[in-house]
Amino acid sequence: MLEVSDIWFSYRRVPALRGISFDVRESEVVALVGPNGAGKSTTMKVVSGLLSADQGAVHLDGRDIDRQSPEQVARLGVSLVPEGRHVFTRLSVRENLELGTVMGRADFDHWDGVLDHFPFLRGRLDTPAGKLSGGEQQQLVIARALLTRPRLLLLDEPSLGLGPKIVDLIYDILAVLRASGLTLLIVEQSLDRVLDVADRIYVMRSGEIVLSGRSTDLKESAGLRQAYFGIDAAGAVA
Repeated sequence: MLEVSDIWFSYRRVPALRGISFDVRESEVVALVGPNGAGKSTTMKVVSGLLSADQGAVHLDGRDIDRQSPEQVARLGVSLVPEGRHVFTRLSVRENLELGTVMGRADFDHWDGVLDHFPFLRGRLDTPAGKLSGGEQQQLVIARALLTRPRLLLLDEPSLGLGPKIVDLIYDILAVLRASGLTLLIVEQSLDRVLDVADRIYVMRSGEIVLSGRSTDLKESAGLRQAYFGIDAAGAVA
């Protein structure tokens, strides 16, 4: 479904992405993992149209989308849940959710199915979003993204700043979405969380992909944590 090929991107001549390439197949869950500053969020912004790559290409179903606007990319069925939640705090939960219908890919009959994943929202529709907890806001933005009926859902650090119980809830929801056949691309710092839900993992460091493989193969691999933390086989920092 998604193919990212040899993407380079710099912020004011400082390289953030250095020739990264990866793919996401239909109905698959793929995770980009790595420490802060690895380039994960920049990658998501390139895929979603928020940034245009300096070099390389992004294809969705074989179509080049790298120069498309975020609105155009969204209309093709790609929905981004950004890092930091980004709810409209003065708007009600209902009004925040209604923003997910603007792209013309959802209707109000679709609400019940989405709200089944987030039952607490049913009783909070008239509550200002700013009065929700951080975990509730994260659920709200995922629900809002699902209302666009995405074919590919991008989640940037869905567990960031949340307590363990809320993270468990978020990942339970992601597991249900995976089982439904929705294609997911997840950016995460937490290896342990994402290994249980992702089919494949790409490890990023300093704007490059340094390791990739199936989660089942990498889960017990010392090489995964060595790549993540930048440590070589002898225990020295790479």
